[in-house]
Amino acid sequence: MTLRFRAATRADIAAVVALLADDMLGAGRETGTADHYLAAFDAMQQEGNNHLIVAEQDGDIIGCYQISFIAGLSLSGARRAQIEGVRVHGDHRGQGIGEALIRDAEARARDHGCTLMQFTTNKSRGDAHRFYNRLGFTPSHIGYKKPL
Repeated sequence: MTLRFRAATRADIAAVVALLADDMLGAGRETGTADHYLAAFDAMQQEGNNHLIVAEQDGDIIGCYQISFIAGLSLSGARRAQIEGVRVHGDHRGQGIGEALIRDAEARARDHGCTLMQFTTNKSRGDAHRFYNRLGFTPSHIGYKKPL
């Protein structure tokens, strides 16, 4: 059972959406049509620094994350990696796959010259907060969002 990380393809999008919808928050918000998700994936592909990564085991997509590489002026011109949508299939949680996803993201960020990795996580995700703290992340900022 080898775990392999790779860039997602259009053929993976249904499996990724299923992962995103497989929790208490995602179940209520991942309601778009297949065309919506495919169009979003195509837009990500065109951006160049925005990647969807999947974790594959025995031909099945069992995890995913999105990573974007961002140039900036603050922190002496630090390049940062923004991660989103880190998910592990419910049947595979508790097996170290989430940590492997984050380690893969960290390696990709370093390869792209990033000196900082950042993300937001919903306040209600207590298990996720403990997980990220264990991996050395610090809840150093308050995030704000506003629907447009």
